[in-house]
Amino acid sequence: MQSVCVFLSSSLGLPAHVNAMHELADELVRRKLTLVYGGAHRGLMGVLADAVLGAGGRALGVIPQALVEAEVAHEGLTKLFVVDTMHQRKAMMFDLADAFIVAPGGFGTIEEAFEMLTGLQLGYHGKPIVFLDHAGFWGPLAAFLDHAVSQEVLRPEVRNLFRTAPTPAAALDLLTSG
Repeated sequence: MQSVCVFLSSSLGLPAHVNAMHELADELVRRKLTLVYGGAHRGLMGVLADAVLGAGGRALGVIPQALVEAEVAHEGLTKLFVVDTMHQRKAMMFDLADAFIVAPGGFGTIEEAFEMLTGLQLGYHGKPIVFLDHAGFWGPLAAFLDHAVSQEVLRPEVRNLFRTAPTPAAALDLLTSG
C-alpha cells in the first residue's frame, strides 16, 4: 500500500474532528503513505492536506473545474488534478488510491464511500475501506446497517464490509491487514 484516499468533509466539523485529521496526517506521513483526497483547501479536507504537507508528506488532490472556479481548490498540493465532473473525480481518486479511509463527512463523503463499498460487494475491486469512527461518529450509520440486516434488505456478509476503527492508527492497521 502506497496511497490512501480519504473521503471527508469540506466543512470544519468539531474540534475533535480537526484533531483526528492531524493524527491521521501524522500516521500517513510516518508510514510514508501518499494522501489522495478531493483537492479542497477548506474544512476537514484542508486541515488534513495542510497537516500532511506540513509534516513533509505527499498530498494529491482531485477536483472538478467548477470547484476550481469557485476558489475551493488547494493551491499548495504536491499535485492537483482538475477534472470536468464529480464522476471523473471519484474515478481518478479510485485509480490513484490503494485503499480508502472514510472520515467524518456528510452527503458527498457518504456517497463516495458507499460507491466504494458497492464496488467491493460486487467484486469490481478489492481495495480495502475503513470508516474512521473517531468519537463514535459512524455509530448511527452502523446502527442503520444493522437495522437493514434485521429487515432482510442487507445480507449480513455485505454488512460486514462496513468496518470501523476508532483511531487513525487503527484504521491504517486495518487497511494493511486486509
